[in-house]
Amino acid sequence: MARPVQSIAFLLFPGVTQLDLTGPAQVLSRLPGAQIDLVWHSLDPVPTDAGFSILPTKRLSDLPAPDLICIPGGMGITDVINDAAALNWVRQAGEGAAWVTSVCTGALILGAAGLLKGYQATTHWAWHAHLALFGAAPVHARTVFDRNRVTGGGVTAGIDFALALTAELTDAQTARTIQLALEYNPAPPFDTGTPDTAGADIVAAYQARANRLAPNRVADLKDAAARLGFFT
Repeated sequence: MARPVQSIAFLLFPGVTQLDLTGPAQVLSRLPGAQIDLVWHSLDPVPTDAGFSILPTKRLSDLPAPDLICIPGGMGITDVINDAAALNWVRQAGEGAAWVTSVCTGALILGAAGLLKGYQATTHWAWHAHLALFGAAPVHARTVFDRNRVTGGGVTAGIDFALALTAELTDAQTARTIQLALEYNPAPPFDTGTPDTAGADIVAAYQARANRLAPNRVADLKDAAARLGFFT
């Protein structure tokens, strides 16, 4: 019989993309008996990349063995990867968790913690290829299940990921009911949600912004992979 999921821990770190966290948290909070916690080093407000802060509910040391971990992404991922205590929490909590999950570039944190080696995974399209730095097999999909590893693509994919995970943890009817309760019926005003549909000009504009905000990320990821003993 599968281990029930009650304790759900989201890593909350400076520079997190809040929707990576709050989207799936809104869905998973509706699981029967679920307890959502946002964990970080202290209980001080944590700044997100949206310009506002979120309060952690527990310290990392307060929750060493959750049933499910979810690692969001954001501008602060390389700082987390270089934070030995935070990465060690991800590694140890993940090794004991029934489910190990991520949204967007949070997959790169899971990878750096050694939790995706030999697993298929996805992440934001712009950073997809870098999963291989940490021994993962990149798969282009909105949500990827590989045994007890579940990864979601970029930002808004966190909601889809959480609904798919809910169906796995409970049943399809529960997931569908939660989707209806949230009136999750996307109808975007533009067809630019993927590089294939966005066109070269929009992709170039995104990449210029990403390079400006995180100019050293690729080098930092390669350095971390080498330092942590992965193939580079």
